[in-house]
Amino acid sequence: MQDQRRWKNRPDGSNWGDFGPDDQLGRPNLITPEQVLKGAREIREGLSFCLSLPLDYPGDSKLNVRRHPPVLRPTTKDGLPYVNFPFARMEEQATDVVSDDQVLMSLQYSTQWDSLAHVGALFDADGDGVAESVYNGYKANTDVVGPMEYRRDDAFAPHACGNEHSHAEALGIENLAVKGMQGRGVLVDLVAHYGREHRTVGYDDLMFAIDADKVQIDRGDMLLLRTGFAELVLEMNRHPDEAVLNSQCCALDGRDQRLLQWLTDSGIAALVADNYAVERYPARPAEGHYPLMPLHHHCLFKLGLPLGELWYLRDLAVWLRANSRSHFMLTAPPLRLPGAMGSPVTPIATV
Repeated sequence: MQDQRRWKNRPDGSNWGDFGPDDQLGRPNLITPEQVLKGAREIREGLSFCLSLPLDYPGDSKLNVRRHPPVLRPTTKDGLPYVNFPFARMEEQATDVVSDDQVLMSLQYSTQWDSLAHVGALFDADGDGVAESVYNGYKANTDVVGPMEYRRDDAFAPHACGNEHSHAEALGIENLAVKGMQGRGVLVDLVAHYGREHRTVGYDDLMFAIDADKVQIDRGDMLLLRTGFAELVLEMNRHPDEAVLNSQCCALDGRDQRLLQWLTDSGIAALVADNYAVERYPARPAEGHYPLMPLHHHCLFKLGLPLGELWYLRDLAVWLRANSRSHFMLTAPPLRLPGAMGSPVTPIATV
C-alpha cells in the first residue's frame, strides 16, 4: 500500500510500500524465522569461516579518495594516553595496567554493508512534476541529512543547512543490525568458471555458473559472489595497484536488464561480492538520463536490497567446492550505529 504522507509515485519495478508504508528494511524482511532455521540446518561440521578482510585493507585511498584506512589512537585523560597505563599512578597499591583505544575510520573502507541510505536517485516521488533526491522512498535533507543541501534549482550548488554532521534519520545501518542479517547464505563461485578474467558478468554468465554448479537459490537467501578481487587485494599487501585491479576479475553488469530482473524475481534478501562495488564501475554507456551505478540504483533505491562489498570468500569457496556444497549459515550483522549509511562487518559462515 502506498503511503500518501511520504510519497505518491514509486519507480517502475520497485517494491516501495510492499513491506509496509514505513518499512526501513526492504528485502531483508524475507529473512523469516523459517529462513534462519533453514540456515541453521546447513551447520553440519561445526566449522566457521571469517569472511572479512583485515579492516586496514585494501590500503591507501586509491580505490576511493574519500575513504581512508583506520587510524588507531589511545584514549586519553589529563593529557596522558591510556596505553600501558599503570593504575598505580592513581592508587599506589593498584596492580592494573590498562590499554584503551579509539579508531577514526571510513565506515565503508573495507569489508562492509551498504545501508539503504547509501545510494538514492533523483525521482519525482511527491508527484509535483519535479524530481527530488530520494532514498528508497525517503527524502534527502529530511530523512537523510548532512551539512549541505544541493539544490536542483541552483545547478546543485551546495548550501549550508545548519547540520554539523551527517545522519540517516531513516534507513540507517542500525536497521540491519537489529534484524541480525543471519540466515542461509548461498555462494556462486565465479572464479571457478572465469578465473581472474576481466569479465563483466551479465545474466547469461551468471546463469551459466549457477547451472554448472547446480546452485539452488531460494527466496530469502543471501547471495554471495566470489570474483577473486579481494584475494588480489590481499596479495597487494596494503599497496593496491589500480591498473591491475581494474584489469582483472569479474563484476556484475548493472546495465543488463535481464540480470536486474532476475535479482528482482529471485527473492534474495541481500547481495554480496568480494569486489569493490559488486557491479562494474564505470558502467557501460547509456542514453538519456541514467544512474552511473545502475545495480546500486536497482538494489538499494528500488528494491531495498542491501549490498555487501569487499568480503573475503576464498577459504569458504574452496571448502564448499571440496564438499560439493553451496549453502551455509551466514551471520553478518553490521554495527548498531544509529544514523550511519554503511558499516564495517565481520561476517561468519558456518558449515
